[in-house]
Amino acid sequence: MLFVGVPLAAVLSLAFVAQVHRDGYRNTPILPGQKWHVHDPDRPYPHEVVPSAAPGGPPSDATVLFDGKDLSQWTQYAGGAESTPKWKVAKGCIEIGGGTGNLYTKEKFGDCQLHIEYQEDKNVKGSGQGRGNSGVFLMSKYEVQVLDSYRASTYADGQAGALYGQYPPLVNPMRPPGEWQAYDIIFTAPKFEGTKVVEPAYVTLFFNGVMVHNHQKLNGPSAHQAVLMQEVQPAEDHIYLQDHGPSKLKFRNIWIRRLKGYDQPEEAPK
Repeated sequence: MLFVGVPLAAVLSLAFVAQVHRDGYRNTPILPGQKWHVHDPDRPYPHEVVPSAAPGGPPSDATVLFDGKDLSQWTQYAGGAESTPKWKVAKGCIEIGGGTGNLYTKEKFGDCQLHIEYQEDKNVKGSGQGRGNSGVFLMSKYEVQVLDSYRASTYADGQAGALYGQYPPLVNPMRPPGEWQAYDIIFTAPKFEGTKVVEPAYVTLFFNGVMVHNHQKLNGPSAHQAVLMQEVQPAEDHIYLQDHGPSKLKFRNIWIRRLKGYDQPEEAPK
């Protein structure tokens, strides 16, 4: 076979994939709910992903939403139309908008892994929901609460790390204000068949490396003083950071990975 216009290295790579020996069995049982035999040699290899050299950094397949330089991946809305973000970038951080409105990703996402870090002002004032309030909204509807909850009181399902208005975090691993906090969020978007909800949304959350939600099922969108049940919505939507009045805090190191199924296009092991 002649590969016209294909570099020799690519041809050799294709040949290696075709010839590589693959251990496994085709006479074993079919796995329940799958099309593969146990230890099936024909099952596709997972993609290779290179982890970050630094803890908390983006892996090779991540989309970097904020790298400390600019807001090119973000937008705001004025009168229903996109507008230039008014949130500030200073010293490698995003400073919350201070009343200018929420900050939205330009791109839309569904199932994802999201990493984001935030810092409450060292001299944060106020009490309850007034202590550096913000939020990370998934698909524009599901809020992971951002707040200073270090030895500070508020309602349990509204403290830092809460799935706002629904579930408090299992524990409170918050560092003192002035130190950086990290969220690692695994989000599973709701699934629909026509107008029927067949799977709700789920959230797993690691807060400063501590699991505080374990595949927690959501009732529906987040709400203040209300319960909203799940309704049909698009498969993907924006992520946004909430501008909650006079709150003063910063964000940095924001990246996201789209989550796919187990079976990926084949890639031979290195």
